[in-house]
Amino acid sequence: MYIAYFWHKFNLYGYKIAVLLMLFVLCVQSVEAQNSKTINLTSYDESKIHYGFLLGGHSSKYRIDYADDFVTPQFDSLHSIVPNNLGGFKVGFVVNFHLLQYLDFRILPAAGFYQNSLTYRFTNGTLIEELRDPTYVELPLLFKYKSVRRGNTRMYLIGGINPSMQAVSTKEKEDNREKLKIKKYNVAFEFGVGLDLYQAYFKFSPEIRYSYGLMNVLDSEENSFSAGLKRITLHNITFYITFEGGPTEFAARKRNKKR
Repeated sequence: MYIAYFWHKFNLYGYKIAVLLMLFVLCVQSVEAQNSKTINLTSYDESKIHYGFLLGGHSSKYRIDYADDFVTPQFDSLHSIVPNNLGGFKVGFVVNFHLLQYLDFRILPAAGFYQNSLTYRFTNGTLIEELRDPTYVELPLLFKYKSVRRGNTRMYLIGGINPSMQAVSTKEKEDNREKLKIKKYNVAFEFGVGLDLYQAYFKFSPEIRYSYGLMNVLDSEENSFSAGLKRITLHNITFYITFEGGPTEFAARKRNKKR
């Protein structure tokens, strides 16, 4: 399908350029926020819990380990198996618990839409690409360590684990074609850095986070696509934008004005 091949136009270099542009935008916004004379949401961080939503765009790929028998004559015709970088996106919600002055705990339920592929390169020049496009229901459980707030900005580090479960459609269950079989669940370690930008009625936070797959997601059932492989882990880098606050902060400001 054309939609599937559209994602192939995105490669690692394209994402590096996009990340650099995003970092530039963050720097500009940070300077503008620091120069602002108005301090927004002065009591925001005193609240014990906040809600919000997130949007994210990611680049993901499989990391593979070859099976021990890959070097045997059985695989003489197969030159290599190459993972590809492909794009996708995530949408979800934010539940933030304030624990200590500079420490929060965040639960970020989200739906992640992925595309992952392996290219099988044969010695006769033939290329076979195995493309998977799973949707994962994710539940990142992360700790957020914040810096001292300066004006309307605050830097932070974030890290924790992300358990996820693949959502399987009826159509996929009925698909009996031979394909690379991947387990329906995964656990990843995630860490990243972000910037809180306090606006008049909400907090806007751009964030870059890396996800390192901890589990071998290769299914134990062997076929021609998995025969030369021993281990597959899922890795991705994601740029998030989160929005927190909203009506609650707006109502608080209205009460303060009435006083």
